[in-house]
Amino acid sequence: MKLSRLAAGLALGLGIAGAALAQTAMKISISTAQNSHQGVAIDTFAKEVATRTNGRYKIETFYNGALGGERESIEAVQLGTQELAFSSTGPVPNFVPEAKILDVPFLFTDKAHARAVLDGPIGQEMLTKFDAKGFKALAWAENGFRHMTNSKRDVKTPEDLKGLKMRTMENPVHIAAYKSFGIITTPMAFPEVFTALQQGTVDGQENPLPVIISAKFDQVQKHLTLTGHVYSPCIFLMNKAAFDKLSAADKQAFLDAAKVAVKANRDRVDADDAKGVADLRAKGMTVIETVDKTRFVAALTPVNADFEKQFGKANLDKIRNYKP
Repeated sequence: MKLSRLAAGLALGLGIAGAALAQTAMKISISTAQNSHQGVAIDTFAKEVATRTNGRYKIETFYNGALGGERESIEAVQLGTQELAFSSTGPVPNFVPEAKILDVPFLFTDKAHARAVLDGPIGQEMLTKFDAKGFKALAWAENGFRHMTNSKRDVKTPEDLKGLKMRTMENPVHIAAYKSFGIITTPMAFPEVFTALQQGTVDGQENPLPVIISAKFDQVQKHLTLTGHVYSPCIFLMNKAAFDKLSAADKQAFLDAAKVAVKANRDRVDADDAKGVADLRAKGMTVIETVDKTRFVAALTPVNADFEKQFGKANLDKIRNYKP
């Protein structure tokens, strides 16, 4: 009798364990708020993965740098201590140097051009460069075109940037370009930026409108200029070993979920861009909407010569002139 009870107990225990094992939990993180274009991306991805795998995979979502800044999250994915991350390309060149080219200022004419490049052969080939570094890059998504904000003065020309102490991403291409403008660059992880602006450690920062809005930078910044100086992609990254363990059907489910999430992410960027200026003006920011971009491009002539040496003029022109 005791033995049969023990056997029943073991069977029940194993049954419960089996049910628990049937669902695999994976973490994904962003540095921005849940109510943002990046939040929309990972929430949509989590929902799609659950649906497409019949709930066998549960994607746990973390916001506001809860698991660290972008660089830490990418490192964790590379090490396998975190399965997934959704990040801007800011820190990506520290892991995959080939991605640096995408951060060259004034490389893309508009969002349609940037999206066509990333979704086309150039962008898709770039995704394969992540494999050798311990990642599976699932898809390119979007942060948006970056604009300048500061607490000191209106910026109408490149000369107005001289001497401003600005937070930059931990990105070598950005830092080289902004130094050309005479900016005092201060590389810093995103979760530290609001406090640094609030305390006056830095005068300004640069980010797309969706980030400026969701991070509430209007509370600590007075002046916004729509420079659109760099197009900022985002990327879904997964630990390569974790991806390789998936069945062929589940691999496809993750890739398809990322595609749907990219569409939701880009739609939110478009919506934020459409209402962003009015929204930030209503919150008290001074917004310079029209700038002479040719002057900003001209100010970067010396550093652009370096970029042409580094990346090859032909490679830059291939992106600049890409037509789908």
